[in-house]
Amino acid sequence: MEALHAPWRIEYILGPKRHEGPDGDVSIFTVIAQSGDDVANNVIARGKTCFAVMNNFPYNAGHLLIVPYREVPDLADLTEEELLELMQLCRRCQAALRETMNPGGFNIGLNLGSAAGAGIGEHLHLHVVPRWDGDTNFMPALGQTAVIPEAVAETAAKLRTALAQT
Repeated sequence: MEALHAPWRIEYILGPKRHEGPDGDVSIFTVIAQSGDDVANNVIARGKTCFAVMNNFPYNAGHLLIVPYREVPDLADLTEEELLELMQLCRRCQAALRETMNPGGFNIGLNLGSAAGAGIGEHLHLHVVPRWDGDTNFMPALGQTAVIPEAVAETAAKLRTALAQT
C-alpha cells in the first residue's frame, strides 16, 4: 500500500487545544475571540455574541466555523440571543460562500462532546462546509487526506469582503 501524507495536520494533532489566558485555561476559540488581529486569525465576521472564523484544518475548501464568544459546550448553555445570532451568522456565511465559491451544497453541523467527534468539545462551534458535486474522490476516501485548492487566508479575505457587504 502506498502512503499519502498530510504533514500540515500535525500542527493540529500535536498542538494545544487549551491556552493560558488572562482568566486561566481557555480554548483556542476564546484566544481568537479576544484577539484584535482578525486577519492573522482568519476571522471573517464578528457579531455581538458570535464570530465566524476559517477552519485552519479544513475538511474542504471554504470550511468555516461559527463560534459563540462564550466558552460553552452545548446548545442548552447558549442564551436565546447567542443561539439566534449563531444561526443568523451561519446564514450570512452560507450566502457569502455561495457568492464567492459557488458550491453545489453544504454540510452544516455541530459535534457536541468528544464521543460525537468534537475536537474542542468545551467550546461549541458550528461547522459550515461547502460541497461540490464530485468533491469526494479517492484522496479523502482512501488516503484520509483532503485537497484544498486555495490557501485558507485567501479564502478568508474573499469571504471577509463578501460579508462586509451584507
